[in-house]
Amino acid sequence: MTCTLENHRAELASLLKPVFDSLGTQWLPVTSEQLCDRITSEDTFAVLPIPSFTNSQMDGYAVRSADLLSAAPDAPVSLPLGFTAAAGDPQLELQPGTASPVMTGAMIPAGADTVIPVEESAAGTFPELVRCGHGTPSGQAAFTAPSPEGRFIRPAGVDLAAGALVAPAGTRLAPAMIAALASSGLTEIPVRRALKVALCTTGDELSNGQLAEGQIPDANSPMLAALLRRHQVEVRTIQLPDDAQGFATAIDRLQAEVDLIVTVGGISAGAYEVVRQALAERGGNFHHVAIQPGGPQGYAQLEDATVLCFPGNPVSALLSAELFLVPLLREFNGLPEPRPEHCLLAADASSPEHKHQVRRAVIRDGQVTILDPGSHLVHDLARADALVHIPVGVSQLAAGQSIETWSMNV
Repeated sequence: MTCTLENHRAELASLLKPVFDSLGTQWLPVTSEQLCDRITSEDTFAVLPIPSFTNSQMDGYAVRSADLLSAAPDAPVSLPLGFTAAAGDPQLELQPGTASPVMTGAMIPAGADTVIPVEESAAGTFPELVRCGHGTPSGQAAFTAPSPEGRFIRPAGVDLAAGALVAPAGTRLAPAMIAALASSGLTEIPVRRALKVALCTTGDELSNGQLAEGQIPDANSPMLAALLRRHQVEVRTIQLPDDAQGFATAIDRLQAEVDLIVTVGGISAGAYEVVRQALAERGGNFHHVAIQPGGPQGYAQLEDATVLCFPGNPVSALLSAELFLVPLLREFNGLPEPRPEHCLLAADASSPEHKHQVRRAVIRDGQVTILDPGSHLVHDLARADALVHIPVGVSQLAAGQSIETWSMNV
């Protein structure tokens, strides 16, 4: 049976929705390196206001505005210095008729209602300063103009009040949002538990060590694991032999340990298609999608886990993941869909009219060169920076025509 790219996407979206919906909450420290780009599972509310206390916006002098009402260039007002308020110091109390030097981010002394930047003082610079507990202040500061109440003062909670909503459930935690969570006093954040995936490659020809005659390195495991981890997935890789019974036993064991099993290889029409053999009798659905590369596709819903089945050639495996799994992970993680760009085709190209062909391409100086469609060309895949979708019904593309390209960073 052959189906379209769109139909197979819809099938997998329906299959994986219950998997995503079943993921519970995981609490992560706000300092965790795993927090970036995760999705909040619950509404999160501020423990502290932002800012958490009223503080100075400038390096300057905290005073009472009433003490400077008569200040003028030809009649400066001089005030004795009080203790200096530095960032991190406990709150001071301003004595009436004095000026307390205050640094950016320091608590506004009780009784002060305005801040004059140091460069606006008559001297333009600070004299020798004394912090509380380090001696007795001396000297004066002169001012040549009044300063209205609230000037250069950041009130507590002006950005966000204590108890206010910081991030609703479903928020993707970009770095700026993590800063807001930390600033609001939250130390642990409720996020959706990461999807647990077992990535199973099949084939007696694969090796992760010294190659025997007829063997090749397993490129699919590290490639697809890296792609999945980029989308906040916990991945474990398993290499399984070409033995249907052994494969079925391993899948049964994995069901209880992961949310999703992704198999690579063993689903074509050959004599040793272990994945198809093991899963077909368990309700597995295997068909041909009208795309190139990556036509053979499959899936199965087992008792405790969902299984997605991709073809084994590295290019087919990666593009299958990019076409069918990554868009669902991107949606689950609140990531925007990539936007296409238009470039001019550098040379003529052809495509099977009855298939949706996905071609790798390189873009140079606004022109796109389409690469060979071979599904075994791993290095060619690595140097590609764009994908070109050639839909069903199109067999020829002419040099110079505008074509839609999709950024490829895989």
